[in-house]
Amino acid sequence: MNHSYKGKILISTPDISGDIFSRSVVLVIEHNESGAFGLILNKKNSQMSTKFKDFFDFKIEVYDGGPVENDKVFFIVKGKKVTEIFTDITDEFYLTEDIERIINAVLNNELDIQDIKIFSGYSGWSPNQLDTEVQRKVWTVVDVYNLDYTLPNDQTLWKSIMQNLGGEFLLWANSPEDISLN
Repeated sequence: MNHSYKGKILISTPDISGDIFSRSVVLVIEHNESGAFGLILNKKNSQMSTKFKDFFDFKIEVYDGGPVENDKVFFIVKGKKVTEIFTDITDEFYLTEDIERIINAVLNNELDIQDIKIFSGYSGWSPNQLDTEVQRKVWTVVDVYNLDYTLPNDQTLWKSIMQNLGGEFLLWANSPEDISLN
């Protein structure tokens, strides 16, 4: 492997499969010879959001990070590092699984809830699997600058990025969710 997609965004090609990756925007956190790890930025998980209401007295959104290990919880945090257990994403953002420390930091006003995005599960690829999927055009790899990973996102993020890519991506951005209806 002579390249890495670490820090890049994967945009799924529209298809009729209807699985969790349909119209997904995935942030690649790690990509090396051992495989790849990422989080879906634009798929909300209402069942997990309900579970977090026990910790906070306000509504919290939880996102499907991917289909792997849905019982694991990950946080992308913007700004201040409140735990020593983290992986840098950029200078401004980091990833952690330290649920206890993140919840305490929010409750103690060390972190603003708007600076956190919570994920259930993750997206994972075995060695060379992601490269093969990119070659097969399952994913389009994009450098997206100034994207706030903690913003609440939905399908408009996928459509917006597709529109910004232009060309054939404009057709996909404006296609119906079930392309068999086209």
